[in-house]
Amino acid sequence: MSAPVPGDYVIRSIRADEWPAVKELRLRALRDPVAHLAYLETYDDAAARPDSYWRERAAGGAEGASGARQFVAEGPGGRWLGTLTVLVEEAGTTDWAGFPVERRQGHVVGVYVRPEWRGSGLTKALFGAGLEWAWASGLERVRLIVHPDNGRAQGSYRKAGFAPSGRTVPLVGGPGDHELEFVLER
Repeated sequence: MSAPVPGDYVIRSIRADEWPAVKELRLRALRDPVAHLAYLETYDDAAARPDSYWRERAAGGAEGASGARQFVAEGPGGRWLGTLTVLVEEAGTTDWAGFPVERRQGHVVGVYVRPEWRGSGLTKALFGAGLEWAWASGLERVRLIVHPDNGRAQGSYRKAGFAPSGRTVPLVGGPGDHELEFVLER
């Protein structure tokens, strides 16, 4: 395979009927060498999920959905090169960890770029699309959590404009006892 050509892809929202590709890319991400630090799910657990789960997951983040949006970088031949999802967290609710959400915000999850495309600018382009959607949706800030030992991810997030908030998020049954919150204010 030739070296990646920056810009040789299109960033777009997924469609609900693309659930098989959503599943394939997620399972690939869960086999990454740092998956145990990057995701709160194992390959075996994800692979065992029924197709109905993947259909619902794709529909919930597809074009036209309001509570989340999954973006993919589609390369030559339709191959998905990377992905990122922005979940909407409404003020006055509690987040997935049980903490109160003080402002309407986005939460970036499921960031993955195929190894041969890392360092090509693709991750930054995915973040650009996610942030554009977040700001257009009226979100006040966007956040994500990252494992303290996942330096590669932290570097990518900093390049996309995120900075540590100083807040730690405890993880029960996760890859460590806590993760770090990174934020980007509007």
